[in-house]
Amino acid sequence: QVQLVESGGGSVQPGGSQTLSCTASGDTFSSLYMAWFRLTPGKWREGVAALDRDGPDYYAPTVRGRFTISRDNAKNTVYLQMNRLQPEDTAMYYCAADPRANRHALLSEGSYGYWGQGTQVTVSA
Repeated sequence: QVQLVESGGGSVQPGGSQTLSCTASGDTFSSLYMAWFRLTPGKWREGVAALDRDGPDYYAPTVRGRFTISRDNAKNTVYLQMNRLQPEDTAMYYCAADPRANRHALLSEGSYGYWGQGTQVTVSA
């Protein structure tokens, strides 16, 4: 069983930056595939960024070049650094994890069995 707790959401102006954090407990963190998803009302839950436990990272085209996912195994924490935020980035952001994620589909929500409660990010002037 893995527990995930996100933090770092809030309001930011367009063009600004924000960093989300997700701390995991209950399993060996280094064994977990980690990802960030976001959900906007009326849309599906979109895979934003994912991190293979061996290092490679993956991004949705909508955020590539602006967002960076990283992990600190010593702190059991994964981060999502978001730069050049735009109003369309407004969403509830969720952290996801699984030790047996499909590494060929790390941006698919079906790959993850463990989810955090979400943290709201609002981008507006």
